[in-house]
Amino acid sequence: MAIHQEVVFDTNTKTLYEILTNSQQFTNFSGAPAEIGTSPGESFTAFGGMITGQTIESLPGKRLVQAWRAGNWGDGVYSIVKFDLEPLNDVQTKLVFDHTGYPETHKEHLEQGWHERYWAPIKNYIKE
Repeated sequence: MAIHQEVVFDTNTKTLYEILTNSQQFTNFSGAPAEIGTSPGESFTAFGGMITGQTIESLPGKRLVQAWRAGNWGDGVYSIVKFDLEPLNDVQTKLVFDHTGYPETHKEHLEQGWHERYWAPIKNYIKE
């Protein structure tokens, strides 16, 4: 089971990485509290604790990999999310996103949720 999505954002890789990893910016675009540790081994929470996990790899402006779980998953169930940022030019970034290891019954919800809870709100946040 895997989700693969590619989305273009009208911003540079540094700014998009900051939106994904800065607790205040994440809170601003999502409308819910977030605490994000960016160093490998640090924990994070998003959407008021509905999403929790741990940062595995962090390459500013290039890649973020997290062990990621939703609050309604069984104990000890984690998936892996990978955000790869590719500059298209000085003002556009292609996000190559992969999500693996999640409970099979959640695939449809997750596929839709990434667009509704992450990509669309980030695009709106960038426009502000």
